[in-house]
Amino acid sequence: MISEFQGLLEAARGQTEPQRLLFVFARAELPEDATPEQRRRFDRGQGGTLAPVMFVDKKTDEIQSFAELVEESRHMGQHWDVVFVGCLGGQGSREPSDEATQQALEAMIKSIQGGIVSHLLAYRADGEQLQFG
Repeated sequence: MISEFQGLLEAARGQTEPQRLLFVFARAELPEDATPEQRRRFDRGQGGTLAPVMFVDKKTDEIQSFAELVEESRHMGQHWDVVFVGCLGGQGSREPSDEATQQALEAMIKSIQGGIVSHLLAYRADGEQLQFG
């Protein structure tokens, strides 16, 4: 099981087929019709929903560390709380196509919007890995 981001990078680089890392950045939000109890929980850092705010893909040689990813994301000007990470493998020594990459990112976004995230790795901006049941 991969627990640290650096381990993910090493695992992706060690694959026989070229890989693209897929990142979807999400912000914690509270629905407008939230109850007072939901608001209190949210204020304590619990509950709410995760709404995708931006995404990017990277070849394994385009990223060296989690700190680099965070720094790059800050230049985009969007606040985020969690980054979800997926990986897309190529075929026959060819990298995944741009079209396949875009489709995979769109599928990740829909999955996150639907609350189906247990198959994805997730990290807070401080690098702590999150577990979703």
